[in-house]
Amino acid sequence: MIISPSPAQLGYRMPAEWEPHVATWFSWPHKEESWPGKFEPVPQIFVEMVKALTPSELVKINVKDDVMKQEVLALLSIADIDLSRVELHINPTNDAWCRDHGPIYIKNEAGERAIVDWGYNAWGGKYPPFDLDDQVPVYIAKIQNLPLYQPNIVMEGGSIEVNGKGTLITSKSCLLNENRNPHLNQTEIEDYLKSYLGVRHILWLGEGIIGDDTDGHIDDMTRFINSTTIVTALEDNINDENYGILMENYQLLKTMVDQDGNPFTIVTIPMPDPIYCDGQRLPASYANFLIANKLVLVPTYRCANDQKAIEILQNHFPDRKVVGIDCTDLVWGLGAIHCVSQQEPS
Repeated sequence: MIISPSPAQLGYRMPAEWEPHVATWFSWPHKEESWPGKFEPVPQIFVEMVKALTPSELVKINVKDDVMKQEVLALLSIADIDLSRVELHINPTNDAWCRDHGPIYIKNEAGERAIVDWGYNAWGGKYPPFDLDDQVPVYIAKIQNLPLYQPNIVMEGGSIEVNGKGTLITSKSCLLNENRNPHLNQTEIEDYLKSYLGVRHILWLGEGIIGDDTDGHIDDMTRFINSTTIVTALEDNINDENYGILMENYQLLKTMVDQDGNPFTIVTIPMPDPIYCDGQRLPASYANFLIANKLVLVPTYRCANDQKAIEILQNHFPDRKVVGIDCTDLVWGLGAIHCVSQQEPS
């Protein structure tokens, strides 16, 4: 049920990722079965991300208990990270995918913030239990004393991209999947997005990349990098199973316009070489980058296109340094940098 007055009617909107941050949130990894046989290197990848971010913004981390808190502090200290730039919150989680279970912040023109707490069901009930993850935004709203809006429908942060000016882009394969909100049609879902995120123009792409267990999150293929420019992944190998999917989405993007009727500038970025785990294609993509205050953290995968992807992004982020983070082991959990992070706007 959409409340009245809705957040949009009260002047709230979801800020774009490049707008100023107070912090970036993480949920510290602990579910070893999310990285079968590969968990050991994963915490160190989180350490690397925290170290890159702390010079320009706070990092806030959900940990399950005081034991984990001390373990994380020890890892960060060994890495010579300024702990005054890190907050650890005992806020238990089932898993580490903070983009999807974390808070979605909205903000009004007066600078007042609120949190939207979408329902979370681990991408259609795929990985129970998820009860703790579903409560993460509630805890954060409480400790920050922020208004909390609960639409009571399922939605994940990785499934939506906003340009901060009124346009949102998503995928039909995810948001219209019957494992999320089978009682809602496309128009009704759009009404929720408009009412709770303050957008007025919604763009729909088709399928997501192969191996993406989220049913097609937008943050693995197509991203806004400013209000008028979209970066989208393309596969160069015509025989690759992602080729047709990404080309179809690219052709759709070329026909789309923004909230004012203007076409977008479309920038293409390559895909990395395929990565497999026990014969399963993993959703490795350079599009899963995080835009921070002074940095863009982009996942790399030990292949030739890593540097090309970094250079393309650097050309379009002249005021931020693009930093590659090796996510070859992280993506065994079926996600990368954007999937494990969530920005908190100023």
